Amino acid sequence: MSGEQNSFQAPKPSEVIELLKVCGKLKRTARTGWVRKGVQNYESVAEHSWRITLLPMFLSNRNDVDHVRCMKIGLVHDLAEALVGDITPHCGVSDQEKFKLESEAMSKIKSLVPGSRIGEEIVELWNEYEAGETKEAKVVKDFDKFEMILQAEEYEAEQGVDLSEFFESTKGKIRHGEIKTWEEELRKSRDIRRGETEK
Repeated sequence: MSGEQNSFQAPKPSEVIELLKVCGKLKRTARTGWVRKGVQNYESVAEHSWRITLLPMFLSNRNDVDHVRCMKIGLVHDLAEALVGDITPHCGVSDQEKFKLESEAMSKIKSLVPGSRIGEEIVELWNEYEAGETKEAKVVKDFDKFEMILQAEEYEAEQGVDLSEFFESTKGKIRHGEIKTWEEELRKSRDIRRGETEK
């Protein structure tokens, strides 16, 4: 293992800056679903990813999953969108084509720091998320769904827009027991808010 680590070099300062510039594009990449639904002051992909990285801190069972790895996966899970944008099912792009485009984007991102462990790790974490087979990847996929409906609830309450389709598309899809309790509480409070609004 130590031999493998020694074969990698620290990225050059110019490479670090170039990689961070690409990552910075996520701060200006809109979440397509909100734009499509006419949400005002919609979040960027970076804002979505930021809140996902906070979520592992709220899991009470510290032995359930590797929380630091979940944070890292959360940080990079949408990184390809810095180059290809936020492709959703409504964009008319097949799952296969989406994966191809995003895989190519991740290869380009990795090439910005040749010979550095950071590029390898970013791609490994992204591939782990895409495969969705490890405990950590499954948890982050649940975080992704939960964070989306939490944001939908905030937009509904603040702007009066109906974002029911996001709640419908995630119904019954969150698997982790504790995250499901958060989802149940969020849906319950949304129902109460909507009931009060309709009175």
